[in-house]
Amino acid sequence: MASEGGEKPEGFGVEQVAVTTRSYDWIIPILRLLAFFATLAATLVMALNKQKKTFVVATIGTTPIQVTLTAKFQHTPAFVFFVIANGNASLHNLLMLIMNVALVSGGVNAAAFMGQLGRDGNSHARWNKICDKFDSYCDRGSGAMLASFIGLGLMIIINIISIVKLRSHKLVNSSISP
Repeated sequence: MASEGGEKPEGFGVEQVAVTTRSYDWIIPILRLLAFFATLAATLVMALNKQKKTFVVATIGTTPIQVTLTAKFQHTPAFVFFVIANGNASLHNLLMLIMNVALVSGGVNAAAFMGQLGRDGNSHARWNKICDKFDSYCDRGSGAMLASFIGLGLMIIINIISIVKLRSHKLVNSSISP
């Protein structure tokens, strides 16, 4: 809006806001790409996470009785949800960012809870810890969760930048209208 003398108002001019808005144009695609790769990495690492271990469970005479156990992400519903949530976020990152933030947040928090349970166990429920036996499996799961948290953080940053950009665009439109 112009003042009575036909001068431009104090503060942001149309040119200043337009330049500020354009400076964010290259950041959002880069952050979206980084968030895509972070959630894709989390999906692939957790989906391919598997470890076999052979344990001696008894000894009869001098013959050890062995059992081979396998730890897979499919054995824990929270990790299955984690893989599905991050895979979904990877595929739809550019389309529905706000929904992905909620989806990835739910998936990574469920997986982090189960990861903590695997690391420490729960003596009250008589759930033994498994990370002391399946260390590689737990290490890869931790890496997948770290990548997912990075992707989640990037998506939140993208949302903040988008809000600032929309607010700046609104300032430009309000200063242009008669």
